[in-house]
Amino acid sequence: MLFCKYLRELVYNADSFLEYLSYSIIKTKIMLQINMTFFSCFFMLFLGCSVSNHDPANTEPVLTHVVLCWLKEPGNAEQRDRIIEMTETFRAIPGVRAARAGNPIMSERDIVDDSFDVGIIIEVRDEAGLKKYLDHPIHQKAKKEVLLPLVERVLVYDFAK
Repeated sequence: MLFCKYLRELVYNADSFLEYLSYSIIKTKIMLQINMTFFSCFFMLFLGCSVSNHDPANTEPVLTHVVLCWLKEPGNAEQRDRIIEMTETFRAIPGVRAARAGNPIMSERDIVDDSFDVGIIIEVRDEAGLKKYLDHPIHQKAKKEVLLPLVERVLVYDFAK
């Protein structure tokens, strides 16, 4: 009799244990699915926000100021470098978002004008920003001390997005 009692208790406990084990497994799977859903949503939201925040050109206006320079001594590498270095100083002017300069890429295509010596691009927010840039002492000094002494011809294009 005592043996049957222990056997019944063992079977009952085994059933209870299996039920508990099944419940724990199901609970774990549900929690895992909830966590995966939460982290997937969080990751997609984070990725979406980070991508949209790193491209201000899509949401903010920009005015691009393009300057093409022909040197008095065409092809003079030292003078080109001086203008390129000077352009980097424009980044210190409030409102200037980008300032870069470089040499033309030579091309055999008839449509490409590669006759200039240095190209300069300045990006500001709008026309008011362009005026502040043009009137700023850093720009005025560069124009007086570098551009006017070295450059024979200048062609400027301004456009906005």
